[in-house]
Amino acid sequence: MIFFCWNCQQKSTISIDLSNKIVTPKTYVVHKTSSNMIIDGKAEEESWKTALFTDEFIDIEGIKTPSQKTQVKMLWDEDYLYVYAKLYEAHIWGDITKRDAVIYYNNDFEVFIDPSNTTHNYGEIEINALGTVWDLNLNKPYYLGGKAKNSWHLENLKSAIYIDGTINNPDDLDNFWSVEIAIPLANIYELKAGRKGVPKNEEQWRINFSRVQWDYDLKNKRYSRKKEAGKFLPEYNWVWSNQGAINMHLPENWGYLQFSDQTASKKIKFKQQTDHLSEQLSYALFREIAFKSLQNLKTVKPGTAINFATIIYKDCQLEASFLKTYAGFTIKTTNTKTGTSYIIKEDGALLRKTS
Repeated sequence: MIFFCWNCQQKSTISIDLSNKIVTPKTYVVHKTSSNMIIDGKAEEESWKTALFTDEFIDIEGIKTPSQKTQVKMLWDEDYLYVYAKLYEAHIWGDITKRDAVIYYNNDFEVFIDPSNTTHNYGEIEINALGTVWDLNLNKPYYLGGKAKNSWHLENLKSAIYIDGTINNPDDLDNFWSVEIAIPLANIYELKAGRKGVPKNEEQWRINFSRVQWDYDLKNKRYSRKKEAGKFLPEYNWVWSNQGAINMHLPENWGYLQFSDQTASKKIKFKQQTDHLSEQLSYALFREIAFKSLQNLKTVKPGTAINFATIIYKDCQLEASFLKTYAGFTIKTTNTKTGTSYIIKEDGALLRKTS
């Protein structure tokens, strides 16, 4: 619900309910490994055996249950972030073999990393069951006019596929395919705002994983994406942390990754370092102004300031204001309990200010 109240000074107060715009990001503590990691798609090292799997993947909107199981586990050392994914699949197939092609036209596994938790300058890696890789980075999300940089190459990336079954063989049923990736941290540091270098103990990044799955056709024993009435059927998007929309490029909704300098046998607990509810509400308000129900605010006269009625969700209370600028607009929100303020301008980048 949105309510506008104009007073005689031509200022306004707006009431808006954002409660149905909020997702709860998943969390994962990635433990350090001292093992000699062999990237073979099998994850047989002792460190992998003690590392915990994530929750099973869910539908990207958080509504439906996927028809096939997917889980991920992670480790790290001073050179790499290691990701192991296990994707159960009765018919394993793929036909894209050129690096940096559009891999999600096959069934694939995808990694998204924002090391600064600002929604800007993040990396993406996609890989199919043939082991074909597409690595790219974005200066900001597509919905904010972001541009993909396909020339961004992880030169020391290591990856391998293991198949429990037979790929591209329709005459049998397969069990699963697994992906093991060693992501060179030096390349991720290039995307990071502020301090570069080896993550500190308890440092937190944003991360998410996606599995793209297509219905298939068989012709002459060859798999392809299924068509009806000459059009490809839409893909399924299964993810680790619910996006709340069919869009992986909402970095503000990705999960949280916390680095631990302890081994996986220690089972360190995740400690939230940012107020995810305040930030979720701030981004939800931003999206309403930038693209949805409050777009009319972008047309007001520069210099116009508008306050919002206190935004309340669970135990979080935000005071929020909007300022129309010549460049675009600025949103400021402040948590009334902690005093932490958040500023988001028209480009969507988040700035945090503690009291």
